Amino acid sequence: MTAPSSTAMQRTELKTTGYMATIFALRMFGLFMILPIFAVYGQALEGASPLLIGTAIGAYGLMQALLQIPFGMMSDRFGRRPLLLIGLLLFIAGGVVAAMSDHIYGVIAGRALQGAGAIASVIMALIGDVVSEKNRTRAMALIGMSVGGSFILALILGPLLAAWLGLSGLFWATVMLGSLAFLVALVVPAPKALQGELLPAKERFRRVLGSKTLLRFDVGIFTLHVIMTASFVVVPALLSDRLGLSLQSHSVLYLGVLVAGFIAMVPLVIRAERRGAVPVKRLAIVLLATSQLLLALAGAALWHFVLALLVFFAAFNLLEALLPSLVGRAAPAGTRGTAMGVYSSSQFMGVFVGGQLGGALYQWLGPQAVFYGCMVLALVWLLVLVGMQELPRLENRVLQLQPGQDWQNLSQQLHHVPGVEEVVFVEAQSLVLLKIDTGSLDESRLQGLAAVVQS
Repeated sequence: MTAPSSTAMQRTELKTTGYMATIFALRMFGLFMILPIFAVYGQALEGASPLLIGTAIGAYGLMQALLQIPFGMMSDRFGRRPLLLIGLLLFIAGGVVAAMSDHIYGVIAGRALQGAGAIASVIMALIGDVVSEKNRTRAMALIGMSVGGSFILALILGPLLAAWLGLSGLFWATVMLGSLAFLVALVVPAPKALQGELLPAKERFRRVLGSKTLLRFDVGIFTLHVIMTASFVVVPALLSDRLGLSLQSHSVLYLGVLVAGFIAMVPLVIRAERRGAVPVKRLAIVLLATSQLLLALAGAALWHFVLALLVFFAAFNLLEALLPSLVGRAAPAGTRGTAMGVYSSSQFMGVFVGGQLGGALYQWLGPQAVFYGCMVLALVWLLVLVGMQELPRLENRVLQLQPGQDWQNLSQQLHHVPGVEEVVFVEAQSLVLLKIDTGSLDESRLQGLAAVVQS
């Protein structure tokens, strides 16, 4: 149970985070390239209609929402890397199906198959396995930056590549990008801590869904992505219709406010690491609600839109960085992958609901109704956090037991060790899982018990 040196740990954390950010960026860039062009190019597919084109776009998110939990739970059981590889193979296969299809139903099937590779929960759980608590928020921020960067690049390059390659060529490009991500996944380290996450699926699910703290985070990420998706059902149309900006100008605007938003986010991430994440999270939600009010009042003033989007991206990116770290911290011992699966399902379901809600409000009540509705959702989210306390910075440890050992007596001894917050026995694997508060841990006493247990 000797911890590696801080230098070696930092090197491993940085390498693993870089691998995960690369996989995320390659995969999401391939997906985002389709979004700005599919509504136009999809009309040439046999059997296409506006409803079916929308179904093809949404099929990916719906499958992601349905399968994040199973992938997260299976990664707890069988390991992170095998599930990463399986998910990327499904993504590649879906790209092939879509690229070879000239009928809208074939593209829908391909998009659904791509979405079946639901590895977001696995990636976040692996980050939680390898990256220490003190560096986890930064790691999640890097993941968020990789996704944001791929989104901006896709908005800029997607229409250009579509003009050169056509719709089928874009799907072949997603196959190539997925293959590159697969090669990166082959060298991802398999964390040793994973062997402790072997609780029965029913028990893991019960623990995760029974946690009020985790449910607050799930509601939060759902709300965040409802607001994001609903807002950007409206914003591009307003930029074109009210301000007369071309699509190329949209890309430049998004790039500018996203970069500025990341810069504005950095001091708040540092503050969250040093002084606690919950107050910073509340501030970010207030900023999110403010951004929606600014968008509702923007009228035809470009500077007003720029200010509103700057505030939005700063709040959105900050929350995207904080929430996964808090989920990993709050997950009961042996359930991180399952907790991340529920979290990611909530996220993708938010995308699906946000698209429907934004479109309905925009069509029936106008664009201001979308922004005011999103502002109300943000304020409701703020109310959900009332009374929430700062989470302790807990880490996981695993002990291997000997056959015939007195588990009840050992449990009592472990519970009396200062800093041991949770003890879970996994009988089938003869393991004991611990969540510990390193700030108050009696390391020598725990080491003594560990030596007895594993002797």
